[in-house]
Amino acid sequence: MGKGGKSHGNSGEEEENMAAWLLGVNNLKIQPFKLPPLGPLDARIRMKAVGICGSDVHFLKTMRLADFVVKEPMVIGHECAGIIEEVGTEVKHLVPGDRVAIEPGINCWRCSRCKEGRYNLCADMKFFATPPVHGSLANQIVHPADLCFKLPDNMSFEEGAMCEPLSVGVHACRRANIGPETNVLVMGAGPIGLVTLLVARAFGSPRTVIVDVDDHRLSVAKEFGADETVKVSTDIKDLASEIEQIKKAMGARVDVTFDCAGFNKTMSTALGTTCTGGKVCLVGLGHSIMTVPLAPAAVRD
Repeated sequence: MGKGGKSHGNSGEEEENMAAWLLGVNNLKIQPFKLPPLGPLDARIRMKAVGICGSDVHFLKTMRLADFVVKEPMVIGHECAGIIEEVGTEVKHLVPGDRVAIEPGINCWRCSRCKEGRYNLCADMKFFATPPVHGSLANQIVHPADLCFKLPDNMSFEEGAMCEPLSVGVHACRRANIGPETNVLVMGAGPIGLVTLLVARAFGSPRTVIVDVDDHRLSVAKEFGADETVKVSTDIKDLASEIEQIKKAMGARVDVTFDCAGFNKTMSTALGTTCTGGKVCLVGLGHSIMTVPLAPAAVRD
């Protein structure tokens, strides 16, 4: 894989490379995965830690996520870190033995979005485990060396693999301009909600409240530094009372809300709770189509 993650012919490695292949709904098997030849600007990396993302679970259960549909067998996984095994002839910043976190999105480097620095919007993006591009849950992969980032000695491979989901929280907080005067509400205390909470605190948010339907997730969020937690239901009839409960828990205006679940009710709660002139940022991918009270939100800017 690499260069878009697409499988190629045998690279001549003695060790047979194996990977986790998604073959159908709830059908995941360990099978051979041939590596491409190592290009002059590539690196061959032995995987040491690969996270299981919600997108992987979506693909496993339904073979699709939003408009991305798995039409043929695909290797899953994109949150990853590993050890450099070999580098191409023109790679200068990495050597075998280096521990690295891996940027899973291979952009074109040439379009206007890439040149603006917003390479995540590249129309030619090839992202691990996004059909038809293979992922990284394998013994080894080949990947552009520029997209491999050295890990400090005090960071584990598991922490290195979590750099990718952490970047989601960083991007969200940058988009919303979180700072020392921004009270933050997070809808959803799953992994992305938790990293968004952590980043908001790191960006200086003076008060953070997180909401979920699950007591255990809320207890973890409290350990992660949430000032308050609020347990809610999945029933839309509880919306009005829960909005008041959340506002009370915040004890101040809600300047920015991150919807890290992406459902009708969570977005409706976000729009109803956030202050006039505030911001709501959609982070989670729950419902592809949502019915939400946009007009009242628009009136409040």
